[in-house]
Amino acid sequence: MNKADIGLIGLAVMGENLVMNMESKGFCVCVYNRTTDKVDKFVNGRAKGKNIIGAHTLEELVSSLKKPRKVMMMIKAGSAVDDMIEKLIPLLETGDIIIDGGNSHFPDTARRTAYVESKGLLYIGTGVSGGEEGALKGPSMMPGGSPAAWESVKPIFQSICAKVEDNTPCCDWVGENGAGHFVKMVHNGIEYGDMELICEAYQLMKVLLKMSDDEMHDVFAEWNECELDSYLIEITRDILEFKDSDGSPVVEKILDTAGQKGTGKWTGIASLDEGIPLTLVVEAVFARSLSAMKDERVAASKILTGPDPVFSGDRAQFIEDIKNALYASKIVSYAQGYTLMRSAAETYGWNLNYGGIALMWRGGCIIRSAFLGRIKDAFENNPALKNLLLDPYFKDVMDKAQAGWRRVCAQAVLSGIALPAMTSALSYYDGYRCERLPANLLQAQRDYFGAHTYERVDAPRGSFFHTNWTGEGGDTAATQYNA
Repeated sequence: MNKADIGLIGLAVMGENLVMNMESKGFCVCVYNRTTDKVDKFVNGRAKGKNIIGAHTLEELVSSLKKPRKVMMMIKAGSAVDDMIEKLIPLLETGDIIIDGGNSHFPDTARRTAYVESKGLLYIGTGVSGGEEGALKGPSMMPGGSPAAWESVKPIFQSICAKVEDNTPCCDWVGENGAGHFVKMVHNGIEYGDMELICEAYQLMKVLLKMSDDEMHDVFAEWNECELDSYLIEITRDILEFKDSDGSPVVEKILDTAGQKGTGKWTGIASLDEGIPLTLVVEAVFARSLSAMKDERVAASKILTGPDPVFSGDRAQFIEDIKNALYASKIVSYAQGYTLMRSAAETYGWNLNYGGIALMWRGGCIIRSAFLGRIKDAFENNPALKNLLLDPYFKDVMDKAQAGWRRVCAQAVLSGIALPAMTSALSYYDGYRCERLPANLLQAQRDYFGAHTYERVDAPRGSFFHTNWTGEGGDTAATQYNA
């Protein structure tokens, strides 16, 4: 019997599509699913006549693979992954590779990498982005874990992933232990931000400018031909055009309560752990949480008052302002995401290729956009770039976009329209460019009530002082620490 190049566990839609993708690129794949009738249905249906082998047991799966064996799990993140690892370890030999292609939390991947390596095996945790279509036609892939495993899986991963214009694969080695899943987590956090920003642009056009869905469709179609060209703008254009059987837009019949699977929340928690202000992504997560409070919001709308949204200016100019606000806010979101990755790389000892990450996101994934090419250029021009906002191209964009951005945020506030992502992005921009923030007063407050000490502008950094503000507190200061 021919040996398979790789085994895949988990035949939900993403798993099936990845298998079909691998087979179409010339690889033989052996598949297994806990519910074995799913294996039979797949092999005798969609995979019929393909170079795909069905296995009814894990033993059968492992025995069908070429060495070093490569087993990829496409199963639900969490304890199911740990359970499957425990089942696989006794069946594998030194040098064999276990791959987790699900949305696992990066600390779990770091722990699993160390554990699997302690058993003489290799481990990869790879982010896979692009949804069902990407899995079938070419996803963005972000592998990390055991470096020694990369050469064995590289031909498969770089064959099945998306490619950009010059045929460069949107997949490369990210780093050790949990690095791949960390980068995927940040990708998902930025995805939350991008989606919220687009929704806020839609809300402004719908509620303030009173535009129809067809008019908004035309705007998004135009935006998809400029610097905002991206997958999410493209699908928003298509969504606004899609009609129900009665001829009305389907999107207006969808209940305004958003779901989430946790990766945006993980990104926010990681930013708090690192002390990095990821304000836009966190606001995007909270916007979904607020949307889920539908019944409470409906009740509040009958009690709480605010201004009626009325617009009397130049509509065409304001649509241009919304475009600038969207683009500037998007730049802030990516700038924050990259500062988080840079901080985590120092914390966990990863050697991340920031331009390469932009290239991995350039095609196949949900946040793919022409804009990512500019990020790649920024880090190629200056690998030590601390913040995207400091790159000459992005500085120029912010200079040109911010007048419209400010007009949009001001008009929204005056009109009572919530723009949590756009306004938080503007606040971050203004805070980041501010030489002196009011944290001096904050430190005085902390020292007053808790003797937490402060640094002085007329003393070297690292020298701490305490003031007896009341005349009764004495000179004893609290221990210095950063939470």
